[in-house]
Amino acid sequence: MADAIPPRATGIERLRKALGYSLLGLASAWRHEAAFRQEVVLLVVASPLALWLGESWLETLILVGVIAMVLVVELLNSAIENIVDSVVSEYNELAGRAKDQGSAAVLLALLLAAGVWIGALVHHFA
Repeated sequence: MADAIPPRATGIERLRKALGYSLLGLASAWRHEAAFRQEVVLLVVASPLALWLGESWLETLILVGVIAMVLVVELLNSAIENIVDSVVSEYNELAGRAKDQGSAAVLLALLLAAGVWIGALVHHFA
């Protein structure tokens, strides 16, 4: 008889485990990714400025949210890079494209965040 498949965690236990894995991922990104650390610092510095600059709770949320989105894209880019680096030992065109496209996604997220912040600053001081 085949070994029984262990039951999957459900309910609160599944949520607890998922949170634990997510916290491990954040800690790993903090430890190993300089760009992630820089973007976290940006979020910490920009959040109080967003409270001052935003004219409504929605504007404040957007200002903080676009920087948080940069962090999300950075985490996904780091995951792509880690997977590629773990399976490809020599140059591979597709692996290079995957890494370049992840990097491009981070660039676009940063440009969007910069555009939103510049727009808010121009509106505030105009």
